[in-house]
Amino acid sequence: MNERELRDLIADVKTGRLSRRAFVQRMIAVGLSAPIAGMMLSQSGVAMAATALPYKPAKAGGGGVLKLMYWQAVTLLNPHFAVGTKDQEGSRIFYEPLAGWDNDGNLVPILAAEIPSKENDGLAEDGRSVIWKLKRGVKWHDGMPFTSDDVVFNWEYAKTPETASVSIASYKDITVEKVDDFTVRLTFAKPTPFWADAFVSAYGMIIPKHLFKDYVGAKSREAPNNLKPVGTGPYMFVDFKPGDMLRAKINPNYHVANRPHFDEVEVKGGGDAVSAARAVLQTGEYDYAWNMQVEDEILLKMEALGKGRINITPSGNVEFMQLNSTDPAVEVDGERASIKTKHPLFSDPAVRQAINLLIDRVSIEKFIYGRTALATANFLNNPPRFRSKNTKFEFNIEKANQILEAAGWKKGGDGIRAKDGKPLKFVFQTSINAPRQKTQSIIKQACQKAGIDVELKSVVGSVFFSSDTANPDTYPHFYCDAQMYNTTMPQADPQFFMNQYVSSQVANKENKWQGRNVSRWQNKEYDEIYRQAEQELDAVKRAAMFIKLNDLVVSDNYIQPIISRTRVAALGGKLTAHISGWDNDLWQLASWYREA
Repeated sequence: MNERELRDLIADVKTGRLSRRAFVQRMIAVGLSAPIAGMMLSQSGVAMAATALPYKPAKAGGGGVLKLMYWQAVTLLNPHFAVGTKDQEGSRIFYEPLAGWDNDGNLVPILAAEIPSKENDGLAEDGRSVIWKLKRGVKWHDGMPFTSDDVVFNWEYAKTPETASVSIASYKDITVEKVDDFTVRLTFAKPTPFWADAFVSAYGMIIPKHLFKDYVGAKSREAPNNLKPVGTGPYMFVDFKPGDMLRAKINPNYHVANRPHFDEVEVKGGGDAVSAARAVLQTGEYDYAWNMQVEDEILLKMEALGKGRINITPSGNVEFMQLNSTDPAVEVDGERASIKTKHPLFSDPAVRQAINLLIDRVSIEKFIYGRTALATANFLNNPPRFRSKNTKFEFNIEKANQILEAAGWKKGGDGIRAKDGKPLKFVFQTSINAPRQKTQSIIKQACQKAGIDVELKSVVGSVFFSSDTANPDTYPHFYCDAQMYNTTMPQADPQFFMNQYVSSQVANKENKWQGRNVSRWQNKEYDEIYRQAEQELDAVKRAAMFIKLNDLVVSDNYIQPIISRTRVAALGGKLTAHISGWDNDLWQLASWYREA
């Protein structure tokens, strides 16, 4: 489709000759995703369509207790420190952003009165500013009014380096100013094609100024409300035992009529994914279970019992293996895995290339994940427009052996290869979860056949994904040689997702391991192309840039994509839950309900 054809279609939407839905379907047919198609319409002066979510209850309350199972337990309730998705989910019960993403790629107002567009003068023609109008009459759980002062404060709080927020990338390069009590203007230093980042979705949840204003900067982790949230959301805080139980009660003054349906929410943490699935699909003890990373064969058997169902939602999530570019065994200036070091094994490209050939992705998809994932060679898999066609994966033990042999890694009497006195052995960690342990075993067995000794390490999920900066076993510390986990794509645009490999995002002691570049991989070409993509308004050129970024990452083999994952949740038979592949599962918790 050329530019003229695209402009004609947009003009047809503006005049009513073509429906918004029909336009989105045409864009999907040529490789664009629904979210990106929606952003194109918005940039062209067509307001985003408000999504009407099914909701049957005629009044707030009366739904009893909603019981949620998060086998990776919630450990902290400040969204700006939510390193793991589970802590974002826990925070979303109480805190809200200005807007969120529905599953069709539309922005849906939450604390905003409307979505900015050219039609309502919210978007500047030059792409350098956005005006958000706030919903009036919203109150914090303690009765204080929500105003633009809270929005401006969250910008100041998140952009301050000493605060060490995981959300800093969304706020550090913008300016936010108060226009009036219910209007804020965001100004960008350069044209910004994806303006729906700050204050939107997972990294957009807003905390109250009056309770956090004394905790900006170095004192940020001392705020009492990091564990006792006071938000604007549908439920109010009751009790929290980090790593175990979270309880909330209905907000009687919630800003949406007749919502929420449930009187209380209980979030149980711990255990494993299979037990969580069983609690919903087999015993019916719980209404919902998050992140069903369970062999599909087991899920199918549980679903056959008829007490619940599996909800599969397409997303940009990817399960991948990460090779440490630094040396976790060496300490420099009081810091392990410092960027001033190089990994003694993985600094050899031949070793990284061999490991890539020793991952049997097809078997992992077929025998472990089934309908819930696809084998992939790409880190960036969705939206489809940004999926590279330049990459491929191969499982070839013989070829891996040949590469290592040619690079001088010779087998000893014990069958383990070595070079310059260094044995080819490394520690490979992940969280405790049956599919992950089985994936580890598949990779270990293949590595053994190539003369590589792999020691497997498993960490409890609530620890591995903890936001506790003092815990050395969290994945951002990366104090081992290799690790595997799933990284989520919380937006319908890859810009934030791909900042995980920008040099300025390296996780280290200085930023309290809140940087998103956990692998510590650095590449000047990557940094430069990423900066260009941040301000490229041409959608076609911008997509090509993100494809190039993906190719740079995966071709260097420090990052080993394994499978492209969907969002998989277990729902009780009578529960209606509105889950999006581009936002937190609980993004519309206020509209969940249970049939009588």
